[in-house]
Amino acid sequence: MHLLPPFALLHNPVRTYAWGSPTAIPELTGTAPTGEPQAELWMGAHPSAPSLLEGPTAPRPLDELIATDPDTLLGPATVRRFGPALPFLLKVLAADRPLSIQVHPTRAQAAAGYDDEEARGIPLNAPDRTYRDREHKPELLCALTDFEALCGFRPTAATADLLDTLGVPLLTPWAGALRRRPATEVLRDLLYDVLAGTRPTHSELATVTAHLRRVAATGSPHAEACAAYARAADEYPGDPGLVAALLLNHVRLAPGQALHLGAGVPHAYLRGMGVELMANSDNVLRCGLTPKHVDVDGLLAVTSFHPSEADVLDPTDEGEFPTPSGEFSLSRLHPTESPARADLPTPQILLCTEAEARLRSLDGAVLDLPRGAAAYLRPGAGPVWLTGPDAEVFRATTGAPAQAGSGWPKSRS
Repeated sequence: MHLLPPFALLHNPVRTYAWGSPTAIPELTGTAPTGEPQAELWMGAHPSAPSLLEGPTAPRPLDELIATDPDTLLGPATVRRFGPALPFLLKVLAADRPLSIQVHPTRAQAAAGYDDEEARGIPLNAPDRTYRDREHKPELLCALTDFEALCGFRPTAATADLLDTLGVPLLTPWAGALRRRPATEVLRDLLYDVLAGTRPTHSELATVTAHLRRVAATGSPHAEACAAYARAADEYPGDPGLVAALLLNHVRLAPGQALHLGAGVPHAYLRGMGVELMANSDNVLRCGLTPKHVDVDGLLAVTSFHPSEADVLDPTDEGEFPTPSGEFSLSRLHPTESPARADLPTPQILLCTEAEARLRSLDGAVLDLPRGAAAYLRPGAGPVWLTGPDAEVFRATTGAPAQAGSGWPKSRS
């Protein structure tokens, strides 16, 4: 099978999770709001919600097309590296409410966990199933709007100071422990205690929330973070994950800034809109701010309890966000009126998030990408050029070393 031209429009499914915004994704894609919270726009070949690729007849699911001819749609090199499946999943995420605090496993942990649950006969769709596949799930989020998140354990001196500032009997002893004992031990013990040990009562959590509001109304260095924690507590009253949230760095991203989340890093997206790129996996271990299953033992086994400042990424001069993830690479591009080569030896998804971009192939075929539209580019199909004055385009592809220094114009923040 060959696609002519070497690019085609994608029709992308929307996921309607409760934390989503009812208006942000419709505004991006130029569609009418449905009244439902539209949380994620998926672009890729994940079997649970694949994009439909336009063709000479009706649009067809991208995962089915790849299975039919992986060498053409992925390229032989990508198939050798990752097998006959697209190794990444691109999303637009639009959060009006906090997502659950979560951690992703390493590939080895995912494989062991998946095999264990299979051996125990836990159905893949069971609510207490943790591992849906055998893969890891590193991810990268680039903000489209001002974006709030929690990411990684805060350095312990700052967390101890926050707990002292709150002055809550439930938390004050832990502030002392963070100053006296190794951070990795105390953070593990604290997380176990609030999720599976003594577990704070609704009344204790209400007291924590009241003190968060008090500190948020002051000039404290912790005021902004406390306001974010208090909003999360209001969305999930009585959830012990609130205490876990207090241990994490509160991060604000400006549009164009990004976070990379590797295995073991606890994180939660609080509010805002962003482009998210990840390995094509669905393995999540939750540790709070959720009505879903929390596997405490599994969580403790995969979480990294090493505190550090959150690492906020800015794009390189070529618009790339360097990460160690081989499955994916994300670039934020600003094409101009002058044609720039867009073809690569790897599969790509191009998403237009501002103005309008245009793809043109060597034989003169043209595809316009208005704001919110996405296209799939198969590899090795000959020259393809991209133009678009005032456009912003996100490019998702594999993390092939050959992509370094793509020659794109400098990204505008």
